[in-house]
Amino acid sequence: MKEYKYKINGNEYNVAIDNIEGNIAHIQLNGVAYDVELPEQPKAAPAVKRVAVSDAPAAAPKPAARKAAPAAAGGHAIESPLPGVIKDIFVKVGQQVKADDVVCILEAMKMGNEIHAGVDGTVKSIEVSKEDSVLEGNTIMVIG
Repeated sequence: MKEYKYKINGNEYNVAIDNIEGNIAHIQLNGVAYDVELPEQPKAAPAVKRVAVSDAPAAAPKPAARKAAPAAAGGHAIESPLPGVIKDIFVKVGQQVKADDVVCILEAMKMGNEIHAGVDGTVKSIEVSKEDSVLEGNTIMVIG
């Protein structure tokens, strides 16, 4: 069971996802059970190969977010709780954070989700950039 805490318009919500069967998610919202119908996920578009028109070198592709933090980084890896797009990052490498600090906003299913540091410490690395797409479990940043 995965548990999430959301704050929407000043109201706190505790969401526990019990399980997902097909496109029905069995959840508990503030202790009340609900069956939520999920929309079908769009199929991935085929990759487009870019061809340079001029002699200028093509820009290097943006690296995909890594699945796990590098072992050398150590510390607490903040992982994406669900697939989405990083909409804003509120911290910088070297910045001190508290466990309840919001470090970034992850947009998923047209909702902005606050991602908290989870531990007190210093931001050791940020593995994503604004507008990057991430999958569930991708490392967003490492707190040491």
